[in-house]
Amino acid sequence: MLSIVIPAYNEEKYLPNLLNCIKNQTYKDYEIIVADANSADRTKQIAKKYGCRIVKGGMPAVGRNKGARIAKGDILLFLDADVQFDKDFLENAVNEYSIRRLEIAGCYLNPDSKNAFDKLGHAVLNLWFFIMQYVWPHTVGQCIFSKKTIHKKLNGFDETILFAEDNDYVNRSRQFGKFRILNSVRVISSTRRFRCENRLMLALKYLLCPFYRIVFGEIRTNIFKYRMKVPHK
Repeated sequence: MLSIVIPAYNEEKYLPNLLNCIKNQTYKDYEIIVADANSADRTKQIAKKYGCRIVKGGMPAVGRNKGARIAKGDILLFLDADVQFDKDFLENAVNEYSIRRLEIAGCYLNPDSKNAFDKLGHAVLNLWFFIMQYVWPHTVGQCIFSKKTIHKKLNGFDETILFAEDNDYVNRSRQFGKFRILNSVRVISSTRRFRCENRLMLALKYLLCPFYRIVFGEIRTNIFKYRMKVPHK
């Protein structure tokens, strides 16, 4: 079984789109766990309506870990609440994951925007994913596959990290198993953060992040002034 874990905070606008995507999948052997961080909107009610299991969440790393603790599946799939994908996404992803004998995997991203800057930024990010998967794995929390046994060995996501905890997770996974980016699927990535913030400044934060981590270590203070909660634009 595949256990899909979705950390969420005030996601009543985006969560139904994702849950409909999952509901319409050709692959059916899954459960959905929503880790709700005390949402003030209808997030929990929507999750209940779709038959999701609900746990109390927090910051994304906290929500992912709490969801993983109650997961029944052998494979965990961590998704952000604002992503979408094609109806054969899960089937193709699980097949490739199995055939390539992966323990951890990420996905390439397509923006949900026609903005040229967004398209270029995602193309650069995907190239970075492709190159770095062989030397220093990188991916984003929007879509991470992980065997439950590996997640336990890693002690989950490091909840003390404020920025790039997803990259730390896959970096550490190398000592326990094989990480690769899946080739057969793509995730449609929300660009709402780019619409809410200055695109250039946000892109600069993402570019500086890995270099900061190399020199100073993991980011446990909000030195990048990264907005953890994004308005639903």
